[in-house]
Amino acid sequence: MKKSLLLLFVGLCTITFGQDSLKVLFIGNSYTYANDLPGTFMQIANAMGDYSFVDSKTNGGYTFQMHSQDLVTYQKINAQDWDYVIIQGQSQEPSFPFQQVNTQSIPYAMQLADSVYANHDCAQVNYFMSWGREIGDPQWDSINTFHKMNARLRDAYLRIADSSMASVSPVGSAWRYVRETQPNIQLYVGDGSHPSVAGTYLAASVFYVSLFQKPISPNLSYTAGLDAVTAQFLTDAANLVVLDSIDTWMLTHPDSLTQTDLTAQAGGIPGGYLFDANCSHCDQVTWDFGDNQFGTGLQVAHTFATGTYWVSCIASGPCGQAMDSVQITVGVNDVSEMGVPISIHAIGENQWSLKGLNLPINELTAFDYSGKEIAIQRLNASEGNILFALNTPLAIIRLNGDYYRLPIRVGE
Repeated sequence: MKKSLLLLFVGLCTITFGQDSLKVLFIGNSYTYANDLPGTFMQIANAMGDYSFVDSKTNGGYTFQMHSQDLVTYQKINAQDWDYVIIQGQSQEPSFPFQQVNTQSIPYAMQLADSVYANHDCAQVNYFMSWGREIGDPQWDSINTFHKMNARLRDAYLRIADSSMASVSPVGSAWRYVRETQPNIQLYVGDGSHPSVAGTYLAASVFYVSLFQKPISPNLSYTAGLDAVTAQFLTDAANLVVLDSIDTWMLTHPDSLTQTDLTAQAGGIPGGYLFDANCSHCDQVTWDFGDNQFGTGLQVAHTFATGTYWVSCIASGPCGQAMDSVQITVGVNDVSEMGVPISIHAIGENQWSLKGLNLPINELTAFDYSGKEIAIQRLNASEGNILFALNTPLAIIRLNGDYYRLPIRVGE
């Protein structure tokens, strides 16, 4: 991404690498193991020309809390450097009242997520946003229809994901879309709760689009035994629901985990700029200031001569790289623009010599990069030569009301 600025810039950009394989662990219950959802996901990926290694830890009726207290769940989490760990709660628990979810679901969902992140720096947690039952849950007025229950599940899973720095695969939202637009497709088995083969195929399609972040192609060869028209409608529904709202589902492609949010701000003196790189999944930041000068670190300062420059920042880490660029235009003069040769030399500890033919010395002020004036102690002055002392490295001087960046050369 490239932007232009005079005073302030904030931008975001990532570099991506072609990745066509994912390692995915599914943690859940009967909604996950019915019709082998992980295997269906893998078959769709294979048919799309992508590779996926999948494993699962599923137990009928398991809640977030049950999984958080199960040693085998943690053994599965620690078994691989997963790209994604999918976590599903018991089918009803996220639809329970707000405070009940806060105390009985979210803490345990977060505990599982923390274990995933601790196992692998580049792993992502993705929550399985499941669907409302065919007629809702008749025991509770607040969720006694499909739409009421589905809405509760949607809101809760988004809240859980936000609390865990995670994302969701919006299976329930795709379920609603299919029920409203093609009600003849039966997504449930006879109990009105568990998925039919069509329901599992829809769920697996949503997971594929969510995790790989690309649409399923028309006429996919793998249909899980469904007729081609039904399979096509279900994959189209997954494409639409997921890709239309990537930000809502908080999805980040594995190749884009390393991100940088850059800020460039003019300092207190002409030509002085402060640069910040707020980055995630990065352990090194390098800068190219566009004037043959370079820097490293999350925060750097630089002073420019008159001109326009592209300043680039690359943040890198174990999960990849991110790059951002900003155009800086400044008006500070370089020494060459004075028409006289001027140089500054270090002549001793905290002592400097400013030399130049016909040096204008009516006013001499020094500043650091932030614009703070530096006290000058004049030691001596003669035609074309001023000796002075500073306690802070010199960035800019002001002579006769004009600002200049001076090259610093140590010794004479």
